[in-house]
Amino acid sequence: MGPGGNGGPAMSEPPFDAFRYAHAHRNEVVWMSQNTNHLVPPEIATNAVEAALRERRYEGYPYAQGLPELSDLVRADLRMPADSSVVVSAGGTEALYMLTRALLAPGDEVVASDPSYLIIHRFIELSGARTRNLDIYAPPYRLTAERVQEAVGPKTRMILLIDPLNPLGSGYPPEEVRAIAEIAHDRGLWLVNDVTYRDFADRPTLAYPFAPDRTLTVWSVSKNCGLAGMRLGGLAGRPDVIGPVARFNTNDLGVNILAQVAAVAALRSKSTWFPTVRATSRANQERIRDVVASVPGAQLPVMPSQANMFAIDIAGTGIAPEALQKELLLRDGVFLRAGNYLSPKFGGRFIRASFSNPPEDIAKFAAAFPRAVGALRPSAAAPLP
Repeated sequence: MGPGGNGGPAMSEPPFDAFRYAHAHRNEVVWMSQNTNHLVPPEIATNAVEAALRERRYEGYPYAQGLPELSDLVRADLRMPADSSVVVSAGGTEALYMLTRALLAPGDEVVASDPSYLIIHRFIELSGARTRNLDIYAPPYRLTAERVQEAVGPKTRMILLIDPLNPLGSGYPPEEVRAIAEIAHDRGLWLVNDVTYRDFADRPTLAYPFAPDRTLTVWSVSKNCGLAGMRLGGLAGRPDVIGPVARFNTNDLGVNILAQVAAVAALRSKSTWFPTVRATSRANQERIRDVVASVPGAQLPVMPSQANMFAIDIAGTGIAPEALQKELLLRDGVFLRAGNYLSPKFGGRFIRASFSNPPEDIAKFAAAFPRAVGALRPSAAAPLP
């Protein structure tokens, strides 16, 4: 009989599913792979959700436009005018899908970057459009107005401005945000300003005030409020800008009411607890910096990060990011994310680590990272080009 046991060819094992493993062992895993926030006082959401459950609010459909207080809190949080429109969707990702389908047509181009949050790029492609990816894996590790201006062509319809940037943690200075917004205004382009990580930044600057007629602001409570599993986010902007996109909102019967009440509770109180979240996150990234500096061949392209994550460049170790991800997860219960998820060109150089976690999680990383690199490092590692 052949290796397959029945005279046929051997059956290959299915590829390792890191997320399936991590979810199955969720109480044993340090979750540093998805930029989730584990530092928000848990009673804020649990108390609100428990009250909504006792009131059996889940029995009826929520108000389709979202809780009015939620919309007011989002406007206040983003410092937008009282007459601006807020769309509530099942996460910021759904809002990104809506706007790409609404505003792009086959043949259109979008100025974007590599690395980037590539799910948006996939949505752009589903619309028949394409991204023009500018390589940013070099200082200043972000787009610049000069490069954006050079990249705009006759087919350009949109600029993608993720600030701070996932996965590098790069932040945009106010003058750069203004300059890019002015390009969008002057050239008649849509500007998508994804501000999911803005609360972690030193000087968060919205593009909206500089080009309100062209800017769609994508907001989320997944990272700042620690509600990633609730799947709640949306769009904000001028009514005449948001209106054409809102037509593509499939949530005619509203978004999960438990998510909305949790978001309301978190946004109401955010000013009282987020400074501690930010301080702990900054201390955590400094601890990670010291660990990375102690490992030959590893480095941080962006430090300090303006978000709650950054990329750890491991090209000098000769180790593939996928191999390091698996080693850390299976041997140490520490879950980081391989860079191929976030960059077609540079994903083989880095692994992403998020750090809005309790300090004890970072301590586990500190012990695991040097051990894992040592276990996987080739005897004569040749750095990647």
